[in-house]
Amino acid sequence: MIAASLVPDAFYWAKSSKYFDGRPTIVRVSTVFGKDSDYWTLALLGTDQHAMPADFEIIALVELPEEYPLRQAAE
Repeated sequence: MIAASLVPDAFYWAKSSKYFDGRPTIVRVSTVFGKDSDYWTLALLGTDQHAMPADFEIIALVELPEEYPLRQAAE
């Protein structure tokens, strides 16, 4: 299964013929439906939607630059 090789809460470049007209986009691995990889979905950034990992071709992990750490909204 594709989800087994993904990292929870990580961001990935991905593309799908079902979403965003097949253009590459960034998605986040979501565990909102369960911590087990069978329940992981891909959060579609900029929307309130989630999609199944099998609906996407994962291109690459998004590398966040170390000099710009990811901050939470409450910080």
